[in-house]
Amino acid sequence: MSIFRNHLPIMGASGQSTGYTIDQSIRFNFSDSAYMHKTYSGAGDRTSWTWSCWFKLGSLNGFTPASNLYYTFFSVDEATNDANRGTFQIIADSGVESAVKFQFLGHSTVFLKTTRQFRDPSAWMHLVLVWDSDNVVANERARLYINGVRETNFSTINNPSSGQEIGINLAAQHKIGAAKNISNSNIIYHWDGYMADIHFLDGYSYGPEYFGEFDSNGIWIPKEYDGSYGSNGFKIDGRDSSDLGDDESGQGNDYTTSGFAAHDQVLDTPTNNFAVLNPIDDFGKLAGELRNGNLELDDNSGSAYVYGRATFGFDVTDSDGWYWELCDIVEGSAIAGITEYNTALPSGSSLAFTGARGMNAIGDAYAPSGHYKLENTTYQSTEIQDNANAGDIIQFVVKNGKVFIGINNTFPLSQNVSTEANPIFTGLTGTFMPFGGLYSASSYNTIYNFGQDGTFGGNKTAQGNTDANGFGNFFYAPPAGAKALCSRSLGA
Repeated sequence: MSIFRNHLPIMGASGQSTGYTIDQSIRFNFSDSAYMHKTYSGAGDRTSWTWSCWFKLGSLNGFTPASNLYYTFFSVDEATNDANRGTFQIIADSGVESAVKFQFLGHSTVFLKTTRQFRDPSAWMHLVLVWDSDNVVANERARLYINGVRETNFSTINNPSSGQEIGINLAAQHKIGAAKNISNSNIIYHWDGYMADIHFLDGYSYGPEYFGEFDSNGIWIPKEYDGSYGSNGFKIDGRDSSDLGDDESGQGNDYTTSGFAAHDQVLDTPTNNFAVLNPIDDFGKLAGELRNGNLELDDNSGSAYVYGRATFGFDVTDSDGWYWELCDIVEGSAIAGITEYNTALPSGSSLAFTGARGMNAIGDAYAPSGHYKLENTTYQSTEIQDNANAGDIIQFVVKNGKVFIGINNTFPLSQNVSTEANPIFTGLTGTFMPFGGLYSASSYNTIYNFGQDGTFGGNKTAQGNTDANGFGNFFYAPPAGAKALCSRSLGA
């Protein structure tokens, strides 16, 4: 899987490690202003340090407002003093969402800005930034690596001067997932998405080979770091859901969290990548807003016809089957199901979902009397389920070309998943993807669980049910043999 923009990935990126595994990641929600911070009592080595983390992009909605054009990995909180500035971020270059690039800056100088873009919300990517300003070779003083490969093509490159110090590793407050605007301290540039296996090395300028390796298929995968951290160094991996900023390096450099909850520890990781809703499909262009790591669709404007797909496709004829859930948080006129991966999404008021199979009115705002089948472009009169309420959980099972739709662990219309009797849809072939959206103007929220978050963003108490391979955290037990939409079950 490419790390670049990909509308319809069929399998997840950064799939399987044969050794070191990462069990959890930390979800940063832009809408929650989530970040971590620590004020160091003393300065560390300001001429030699390394930052390493795995990340997965979020909704990209934060790139749209003029005041929110940056998603920040790490910064020093000296924004009122330009001489002590230090920040690296993903930016919408010149305010254009289609030009999402990496930028590293200090003082008033942009040291590095990439030419290539990083807009793939389906893949985990690995970032290593090395600061080595004492190096006698100017081009070696600031180095950027993505997925184990050094970045060499930049639209902007300004090598640090010999021995140059910037704000990072100063005796000052540092932030993970946020940075202040230098000209307006009331504007904060937050991260949106996921981070995992975060390392900061004080006094060491190490390359990516310390944190990852290429597997036999040429895929960059995580490797456990076993070196030193220095006085201000840290390892933050979110293994303690009650203390997501806990430092696991042994240096005691815990970061204080703000805007997080225990459910922001999720199972989506570089060694088991889960499906999410795809913001560069159609969600990001319309009124609906994606939240909670691209799992929650929030129509905060009350506009109609907001559609999109998930990031993973699957073989609809698989005999074991696939399973996922969604929770109807706020009742409204929703639609959910599956559609062929290569089918054009409808636009405006169109319902032209050729290949779509699913149901409308997950709440009861549109159809209080029941939920009706959508087959291709036509609603069928058969009611799937009467009168779903806020908080209900909708279940999807797809196997052997058949689709089963349940609610609160009941499958109406005499559906029997184990015997495959009376499916809602049958006779399907090819590659399909989960889809969802808003059919009619209404304020509503739905949130998906492809197995990475059994709490549905804190709206439910996780029940700990796994798929047939032991992966995921589902509210209800998946049917026998059914798999989660994650890279380890997909076999990527």
